[in-house]
Amino acid sequence: MKKIILIIGISIVLIVIGFFYFKNDKVLSPLGVGKVFEDKKLLQYTYLALQKTNFPGSEIKIGKLIKDNDTFISYLFYYQVGEKKVSGLMNVPKKSGNYPVIVMIRGYADEKTYQSGVGTSHGGELMAQNGFITLAPDFLGYGESDKGSSDPLEDRFLTYETVLQLFSSIKNLNAALENKSLEARYDGTHIGVWGHSNGGQIALSVLETSGYDYPTVLWAPVSKPFPYSILYYTDEADDHGKSLIKLVADFESKYDAEKYSLTNYFDWIKAPLQIHQGVIDEEVPVRWSDELVLTLKDKDKEVEYFTYPSENHNFNDQEGWGLAMSRTMAFYKKLMKK
Repeated sequence: MKKIILIIGISIVLIVIGFFYFKNDKVLSPLGVGKVFEDKKLLQYTYLALQKTNFPGSEIKIGKLIKDNDTFISYLFYYQVGEKKVSGLMNVPKKSGNYPVIVMIRGYADEKTYQSGVGTSHGGELMAQNGFITLAPDFLGYGESDKGSSDPLEDRFLTYETVLQLFSSIKNLNAALENKSLEARYDGTHIGVWGHSNGGQIALSVLETSGYDYPTVLWAPVSKPFPYSILYYTDEADDHGKSLIKLVADFESKYDAEKYSLTNYFDWIKAPLQIHQGVIDEEVPVRWSDELVLTLKDKDKEVEYFTYPSENHNFNDQEGWGLAMSRTMAFYKKLMKK
């Protein structure tokens, strides 16, 4: 009888351990609910796991003044991602009223020379002048944000959580605007997304995992499968990519890279998209965006596509940049200012 009781007891323990171990497609520690085993910690960033994760949002705080223009005003802002602080740049119309919010996601930037607003400030200011509030997160390790992960791949995956948490925090934006005695307000309904380069990859990833239908504009988005999407740029590294190649090899020895690749989850996208691509772009070849648009259309996704024969990756030609911005704002106004 004692043996039977012992066997039953052991079985219950094993069932409980198994439940916590495999819950939500993550490897969890039976010693503490939600504690991920260190050697499999990146399982929490698979697209399926992120889809199941709740992002409750946090308080938004407005910091120091960056620019005071006749029609808009710019501030640093802060919010929390878990226990870590993330900074960013906010552009707000001066005129009293209710406005849509555009979350702006920059591409790659050098951490050593980075300042809040790099890659987004020019466009964000123009959007604020035309009746939009813009929020551009710096990401962990940049600006006045707390440090990110010591694991470069986890640091990359944390960008998704950073944007998803910002989406959920926008509900608290009006309290921050009121505390700062600003007259503009978030209209409580409309949110849009803008992303450039790797910011386009982040935007596509968060649209997939969240299922949000936020109108989204992508400029030269990185849209290839992971890890090719980062290995493509190894020739730009000082060591010709040796450390990155080793990092990816170590990752693939533990994880299924397909579960971290945006190209496997296009079906999850519900948002209308507008894509802009420079034909002479050497960082994101035009064929990438051509293929992305064809794939999205084959899946019956709503997408507009514009190419610019004389534009490079950063849209440095002022005429092309102005046309792309004009189309961008017309897209948002059509969908968010009805």
